[in-house]
Amino acid sequence: MQYQAESWGSYNFPTRSSSPIGSDPIERIERLASENAVVIFSVSTCCMCHAIKRLFCGMGVNPTVYELDEDPKGGKEIEKALMMLLGSPSGVPVVFIGGKLVGAMDRVMASHINGSLVPLLKEAGALWL
Repeated sequence: MQYQAESWGSYNFPTRSSSPIGSDPIERIERLASENAVVIFSVSTCCMCHAIKRLFCGMGVNPTVYELDEDPKGGKEIEKALMMLLGSPSGVPVVFIGGKLVGAMDRVMASHINGSLVPLLKEAGALWL
């Protein structure tokens, strides 16, 4: 698989407020999601996360993947915040395209099946063909 996994250890997560680094998980999600055309919040052992990463790679998209279980300083808080954003008991996988929340596996697959995923990817600059 050829997706870009981000290493949490190499990042310094500044916030817009004067609060400690990474203290607001929603703000952190928004910032991370806006940094790349396609961002997937994932857990490395999750089969649905693996399937969504394979979908994008199979389409020729190189998503940025944040493996929350590999983030010792805030992965759990981000996962809880994602659950709150989705209104779902499951926090992963969650996909952002062009900095906008697309949703979890069900919404991404529905968009793929109904043909609206490719235009989103093209608009975000993640797909050129």
